[in-house]
Amino acid sequence: MSETERRQRGAEMIQEVYAGDVAVPPAGANAFADLMLEQLFAEVWTREALPIRDRRLLILGVIAALGEKDTFKIQVKAALKRGELTPEQVREVLIQIAQYAGYPRAAGLLGPAEQAIAEAAQQGDAS
Repeated sequence: MSETERRQRGAEMIQEVYAGDVAVPPAGANAFADLMLEQLFAEVWTREALPIRDRRLLILGVIAALGEKDTFKIQVKAALKRGELTPEQVREVLIQIAQYAGYPRAAGLLGPAEQAIAEAAQQGDAS
């Protein structure tokens, strides 16, 4: 597959993964974005062994353990918009995370998670 095809495949996958909420920069505008599209989204997210929902749950755990509130919110909103998780399941994810990553870390993610739930509901994407 050519670099252009990989980038296109990555651009399509990032749009799918984030339900169209992430802007794809033009090729060559940002080396980091180019690598992310051509590797992470074209090669990893497209693998068939795990569906997007499973990959998302793994990412939520890792992001939570790292305490990355903004990224956690982005992932939660995408999961809701894509119908991968319900608001109840997002809240359950935080209960599970608290047991492994710690209560302070999980508590810090409650606000961003609830914001994502409210934003998705406002857009008509969460129940």
